[in-house]
Formats: sequence, structure tokens, C-alpha cells
Amino acid sequence: MPTDPHATPDAADDGWFPESVAASSDASSDDEFDPAVVERTVDVLADLAGDGAALELAVGTGRLAAPLALRGVPVHGIELSRAMAARVADKPGGDLVEVTIGDMTSARVPGEFAVAYLVFNTIGNVTTQDGQVDCFRTAAAHLRPGGYFVVEVGVPPLRRMPPGQDTVPFTVAPDAAGGGYVGFDRLDVVTQRFTSNHVTVGPDGSGRFRWLPFRYVWPAELDLMARLAGMRLVHRWEGWDRTPFTADSERHVSVWQLAAV
Repeated sequence: MPTDPHATPDAADDGWFPESVAASSDASSDDEFDPAVVERTVDVLADLAGDGAALELAVGTGRLAAPLALRGVPVHGIELSRAMAARVADKPGGDLVEVTIGDMTSARVPGEFAVAYLVFNTIGNVTTQDGQVDCFRTAAAHLRPGGYFVVEVGVPPLRRMPPGQDTVPFTVAPDAAGGGYVGFDRLDVVTQRFTSNHVTVGPDGSGRFRWLPFRYVWPAELDLMARLAGMRLVHRWEGWDRTPFTADSERHVSVWQLAAV
């Protein structure tokens, strides 16, 4: 993991997602928090769950788990950050969600699940290949025969980088008051590590810098991780509307199925 004086988490128990981050996580302007996107995502997950239960790896504040539970799907979540998990019950349906505090690379919870899912690029928060493989093994250990594992993650933006460039901006958003926000990724194509950098500037010129370490992973690499865990690819879409994945897709929603006994 890279070292930087700005990068030390401000709460050791919650790593990169302490109270200071959890407090504003549900106020995000990301498309993923749009109610229409949430509903479409929950539609897919409920369809895959059928008459079974769902397990969310890195459940966060319950953005998806709570509305999925309202659909009548029993939901259990695994979450490393206590600050994030503490907000699940505040959402409609959140009181129906069981949450286990633990690391999604190794945690085990009781029960058997029809679908497990890991969304919104969170597989990249695991910054080693071995750790990402362990996420697939966690999912497989909890799925019933024939169950599904769903991962939503971006496609590495290497086609946007000419030789010698290692930084790709993803948001530049000035505001009318004279401040604004800039987001950019800095990638290391040798290690597949990158940092997601977030710079917020106030109208008085004051600023806040925060960055998160990630490991990017290719679709084909994920397929191999799935095979190591006894699963095979059954769907790969560009998004939750099930649009076909193409060479120009910037992200994918992939579904693997555990072998039936």
C-alpha cells in the first residue's frame, strides 16, 4: 500500500471508512445513489435471489441491502467499518438487515445464500490479487449450489492514457462560489495498484485532500478468480439495465454461478 502523510485513516478500527467518511456517504452525488439506479440494481439482485437469501460483501450504509430487504429478500451484510454499518438500520428496511462486522476476504456468517454481491468498485478496495481471490472464496463459501455471485466494477481506463501518462481525471466540477471538486486516478500499470484522489476546494481557497488505494482488475482476471472458487461466468453486462458489455464499456456487472452439486 502506498505511503503518504495525508493517507493515514483517522480511525484505525474503521480503516479508510471512519466516521468522517460515513457521515457524508449517503449524501454522495454519484449516479449509484440515484433512486432510479438503486431500484434497477435491486431489481436484478431480487431476480437472482428468487426465493433465497442475499449476502452483501461490504454492505456499507445499506444503500442496496435495505431496499432489497423491503422486497422481502432476507439480507445479511458483511462490513469492516463500524461507522458505515451503524447507519444501515436508519434506512427504511435497514432494521431487517443483519450485519456482521468483519473482513470480506475472510469473514463467515451463518446461513446459505442464493446470491452474494459486491458492488460499486469495492473489489478494488482489496489491494492484492490474493485478497481479491479470497473475496470470491468468501462468496462461494456462502452460496447454495447453483447460487450467484455478482460484482460491479469499472474497466481499467488504460486506453485513455498515452505512453508516459499515469493520471486520468474523472471529475472536474467548479462551483459558482469559486470553489469546486477535482477527482483523478493515478495508476501503476506494473503493479495494477492505483490511487483515487479527491480534492475539494472551498470558496475561501481552503482545501481538503483525501485518497484511497485500489487495485484494478480485468474482466478476464475476475473470471479466473471465479473459476478458482468453483464458479463460471453466466452474464456480463455494461450496467444494471443489462445492456450488453462491449469493447467500449467503461464498467461491467458480471454474474458467476457456483456449480450445482
